[in-house]
Amino acid sequence: MKALTLLFALLFSVAAWAQQTPHGAIYGNKPNSAGAMDASKVEAFMGKKIRITATLTGKVAKVTKTKGGWFDLQGANGKVIKAHFQKAGINIPASLAGHNVIAEGIASKEFIADDHQHLAGNGKPQKNNITDSVSFAVTGLEVDK
Repeated sequence: MKALTLLFALLFSVAAWAQQTPHGAIYGNKPNSAGAMDASKVEAFMGKKIRITATLTGKVAKVTKTKGGWFDLQGANGKVIKAHFQKAGINIPASLAGHNVIAEGIASKEFIADDHQHLAGNGKPQKNNITDSVSFAVTGLEVDK
């Protein structure tokens, strides 16, 4: 009976230890932190550009989906930057929420299709459909703090 109790205690302690996110953990490729900018400044840095390659530092607001690595980074003025890994096989722990990270990837402004005719080529003039929200396709992430 004592051996069974000890086995259960050991299993639960290993599961709890596996949930912790250690400093320096890397998911995907190791990001190049040279020239990293704060995630709150990426929108201003992009200006009129639609897509840029960048390394961002910021705090993970929440992990929305562990499988595939979907999470939210805190941006400027309470906005969030929707981030996900480009490679679908990368999984991140839910305990990543609240940690500061360094993430490398492609930041892009999101579009809204005008009358859902963005592919049909209906001949109508298109408006400027760029929104002020930014998404980030991550190639590599490192837990900073």
